[in-house]
Amino acid sequence: MTSESSSREFLAQQVIDTCRAMNAQGINQGTAGNVSVRFDDGFLITPSGMAYDCLQPADIVLVGLDGATNDRLKPSSEWRMHCDIYRRHDDAGAVLHTHSIFATALSCLRRDIPAFHYMIAVAGGNDIRCADYALFGTQALSDNMLEALEDRRACLLGTHGMICFHDNLERALWLGVEVETLAKQYWHACQAGDPVILNDTEMQQVTDQFTDYGKQPPRKD
Repeated sequence: MTSESSSREFLAQQVIDTCRAMNAQGINQGTAGNVSVRFDDGFLITPSGMAYDCLQPADIVLVGLDGATNDRLKPSSEWRMHCDIYRRHDDAGAVLHTHSIFATALSCLRRDIPAFHYMIAVAGGNDIRCADYALFGTQALSDNMLEALEDRRACLLGTHGMICFHDNLERALWLGVEVETLAKQYWHACQAGDPVILNDTEMQQVTDQFTDYGKQPPRKD
């Protein structure tokens, strides 16, 4: 096995593990979502409509940034969103798309998530936008997503779900869980009244604090 094929198999297994983890953590159901990771001159993505528990590394599809693939299986129907994120965002190492319950509920209301809580900053700004609706699997959906992702790492997709990206699969999964948690908190807060929204100055202070958030010195062996 060449080093490239070994690397591909390793990353493909990580994609599978991430898919199973997002279902286990309750941010996705069945095969509704999809996951990808940047690889070589393209990305590895889950195949269309296959149960995650049955996936093998060889089932994960390699797609080029031109949208072409030579693999046997068809990539996820949402491959365009993944492809366009990798093409637009050089810092995107992995992409996660889910139909998580609360993020999807808010997307059906076409509602942005404002700065009701300072952790909104994890998505890259003062809110998490909701993109306009378009048919799944279409370029129109991807175009709407890119607009909502301007200066952001996550967004809701109108009457659909949510999508996020980060520099690796572990961080993408973490962000997906954070976005769904925020969606759930916002939903519940709205049931009791109108949440107080942090202003731009307050959110800028949060952003400044996040510069070193979660960054620990390396272990000394």
